[in-house]
Amino acid sequence: MSESNGGLANWLTNRKQTEAEADPNSATAVIEPAADSPAEDSVETLMEQAREDSTDELTTAASDFSNSHDGECSNDLKVSIDGDADAALSSDENQATDGSANSLRIEGRGVPAGIASRTGDGSGAKLDAESGSDSDSDDLADQVNSLLNRVSQLVTDRPDRFEPKAPKSIAATGLTAEEIEKLILKYMSARGAASGREVAQQTCLPFGIVESLIKRLRAEMLVTLKGAAEAGDYEFVLTDSGRNLAAEHVRDCSYFGAAPVCLRDYLEAMAAQSVARQEVTAADLNRAFDDLVINRKMLNRLGPAINSGRGMFLFGEAGNGKTSIAERVTSAFGSSIWIPRALGIDGEIVRIFDPGIHKEVKAEDTGSLLIEGDIDRRWVHIERPTVVVGGELTMADLEVTQNPTTRICEAPVQLKSNCGTLVIDDFGRQRMPVDELLNRWIVPLEKRYDFLNLPSGKKIQVPFDQLIIFSTNLEPKDLVDGAFLRRIPYKIQVPDPSREEFTAIFEILAPLMGFEFLPDVVDRLVERHFIPKGRPFRSCQPRDLLLQIRNYCTYHRLPRTMTDDGFDFAVENYFSIL
Repeated sequence: MSESNGGLANWLTNRKQTEAEADPNSATAVIEPAADSPAEDSVETLMEQAREDSTDELTTAASDFSNSHDGECSNDLKVSIDGDADAALSSDENQATDGSANSLRIEGRGVPAGIASRTGDGSGAKLDAESGSDSDSDDLADQVNSLLNRVSQLVTDRPDRFEPKAPKSIAATGLTAEEIEKLILKYMSARGAASGREVAQQTCLPFGIVESLIKRLRAEMLVTLKGAAEAGDYEFVLTDSGRNLAAEHVRDCSYFGAAPVCLRDYLEAMAAQSVARQEVTAADLNRAFDDLVINRKMLNRLGPAINSGRGMFLFGEAGNGKTSIAERVTSAFGSSIWIPRALGIDGEIVRIFDPGIHKEVKAEDTGSLLIEGDIDRRWVHIERPTVVVGGELTMADLEVTQNPTTRICEAPVQLKSNCGTLVIDDFGRQRMPVDELLNRWIVPLEKRYDFLNLPSGKKIQVPFDQLIIFSTNLEPKDLVDGAFLRRIPYKIQVPDPSREEFTAIFEILAPLMGFEFLPDVVDRLVERHFIPKGRPFRSCQPRDLLLQIRNYCTYHRLPRTMTDDGFDFAVENYFSIL
């Protein structure tokens, strides 16, 4: 159980069952405040519950109370669960139909007397305010119902979800005390003065760990007390010896951000969140591509390729949406992952989190105070990454690079795309020869792991765990040899749109660009400018032609209207040399 933030009381889990009393069909858990805990004012709670062993005992923990309901609930409030724990908390309609007695009770002074649980009917845990006459009672019942829905979701929806747990000791960080002390000294040198909580916030470590290290630095005469800070904290500054030592550390490496994560923990996290463990269905793919007009036959080939977790070629004519398709593949997984802000490997700092690539997932605003003390803040919660590289790709981008001034290392693109998708756009047009790229990746594609060289000369093994998409306008057989083609099992052609699909793209884009869709005008465009000329349809053409008309209308102060004259003007510009 973790400590809660913002001055909330710490609560203890009191297990009422013993092995001798255990019944296979029953479970009881009661949440009670510690004897010295101050009274809190509301039933806003986040409970994490897990089932253990064959007795179905339910361990209930981490109950917090905020102050949005002044004085209504007293210090002796308790939550109890009787009967089959899974059935009491489940929202599954097929559970709790065996007639066993299940109930979840909220008891305590200030709780409306009529609140009782609905039990054993498979409808999920819910509390009702039967007294009903008092609006405050109704409001409290709503809060409790929200609490129970949240509990049920936690129990049923997150059995295998990876979450980095906050370290409870220096050893649990995977770092040495000296490594953390270097970060503290460098931060205080740059800041001038800092409180213990500010240092904890900067290093993303629990305050207890930072506090013990600051005490050690004070004992070594590297840090001294400057004055008092808020909430019983103190402000510290470096001594002359501390500043000299910090300067030496900065020369070695100027990094003083979040404490790095050790390589072992990173490998375990990537294995738990591997893209190969994800399964995509037709419904998932339809959801990911619902804003595109896409060939159904190609979509049905794309799904199995994504599930393979290996790699694919997307090839076809320019302008048919290969890049747009590749960028949407990751969203079909519909999940998020945790990655470290930085890795610490034998004294080297390798940055993983890149705000330009990774999209951070913000915590949901549930209207209550969430317990974040149990999450290791050295990790970032992100959407599964999609990393797109094009003609600018060089061999240096595939290796760990070190800034010669700061001596901070940057992770290569394949490491930043782990558990996501790596798109090699315009494959065959990179600054580096195709053979050089293929030789670099031919083994990682087969083995699913890669070897990286650190500036220190050390070689490390890391996961090569992403779906790689090679997007190209060229035929794959003209680019690579048979040995490499064998390692990319799926080669999917992105065809030209049909006439119906071409018209459908106009229908989608016209209102987005301020036009009324006029199918007759589009039909005349096709009959006059495409069929007689033998021009193939491309998925990008509706957008490009509408942009030409919009710019024409803006220049002449005309209303945005799809007209034959407007398309004549656009076609003359767009196809002038085609």
